[in-house]
Amino acid sequence: MTLETRLIEIVRADPALMHVLTMMRDLDLPDWRLFSGAVYQGVWNDRTGRPTGYGVKDYDIGYFDPDTSWDAEDVIIKRVAAAFEPPFRDLVEVRNQARVHLWFEQKFGEAYEALTCTDDAPARFVAPAFALAVRLEKDDAISVAAPYGLEDVFDMVIRPNPTRGLAKGWDKVIASARGRWPEIQVIDPA
Repeated sequence: MTLETRLIEIVRADPALMHVLTMMRDLDLPDWRLFSGAVYQGVWNDRTGRPTGYGVKDYDIGYFDPDTSWDAEDVIIKRVAAAFEPPFRDLVEVRNQARVHLWFEQKFGEAYEALTCTDDAPARFVAPAFALAVRLEKDDAISVAAPYGLEDVFDMVIRPNPTRGLAKGWDKVIASARGRWPEIQVIDPA
């Protein structure tokens, strides 16, 4: 079995994750994906015998709309919020990936080149283990975007993203992950 096949099995076995994916598919946002935490944390829970949903703080959704106005994004944020009942309404966070370069540096203190599509985003995440995204397609298939592969996530290894400088807040990210999954292995920057 490939790691991608195993990832898809893990995603399908998580009722909350599948609920979010199904709702997002039905909302049919342009070029959308569910990113990072809710996905890689599902793998870590499976690897460590923890229950599905353990440690998941939110469900990060990216979509891509060339209209980079705040007003256009706000319409989508409100539309997504209206589609979900609590507690998901407060846990699903949606952002237009075409706008990230407009606010990222002010919020995180790092320059951020404009993206061309949603699938560009995971390659910018702080660690290869976090750089993955999934989408429930119209035919019920789950597609995966993992620009650095899936080995780090399945090996529970966190290393800095090789294509960007060390993320500001790296130590905080590592402390948060270790607090929930002490089994992780961290490869510190050289």
